[in-house]
Amino acid sequence: MNKAARIAVVLLLPGWVLAAGVSLAQGTGGAAPSAAIDQAIQSSWSEAPATWRPRMMQDETQRQCSQSRNAPPAAEATAISTREAAAIQYPADGRFIGDWRKGEALAQNGYGGRFTDKDASRPNGGNCYACHQIDAKEISFGTLGPPLTGYGKTRKFAAADAKRVYEKIYNPQAAQACSSMPRFGASRFLTIEQIKDLVALLMDPESPVNK
Repeated sequence: MNKAARIAVVLLLPGWVLAAGVSLAQGTGGAAPSAAIDQAIQSSWSEAPATWRPRMMQDETQRQCSQSRNAPPAAEATAISTREAAAIQYPADGRFIGDWRKGEALAQNGYGGRFTDKDASRPNGGNCYACHQIDAKEISFGTLGPPLTGYGKTRKFAAADAKRVYEKIYNPQAAQACSSMPRFGASRFLTIEQIKDLVALLMDPESPVNK
């Protein structure tokens, strides 16, 4: 097989640049061929808008996760989580729970980050149902992430858990290095207020999630 033969799977989602780089080359030892992948990304997205260019460049965390195929050694995983946790920005008012109604609309909304999403006045959505079951009455949801039904109720609506939910949505890699969940806050894809509304969807006693 030609040593240059490789498959690169690229996702330009919030907080993600490269989902997987699978090398088919012989004698590579399984290492991600970062130079070849970078070249493939640049050539494949040569006509992308200028505002997309930064999304094609991996930061240190993305690079480490790609090179380890999302399974970094323990010391590296700790360094990743420590670095990402230090970058979390918290609400100025110290409150982590917003409006669950707005959070539900965000969870259902997949707008943002696509070539066709050109309305700058329209806010991005979280598209949470693409990966999670949140409301038990929902009949269409993804299974990449765990079900979140009854999330706040099972945790007795503890304030500490609301803070942890905020941190996980803002930057999941702070809790788990190389998490498959997008870094919604760190990537500025969602605002702090939007994240608070998503926290409310999970942690507010009045939310349908907890009924």
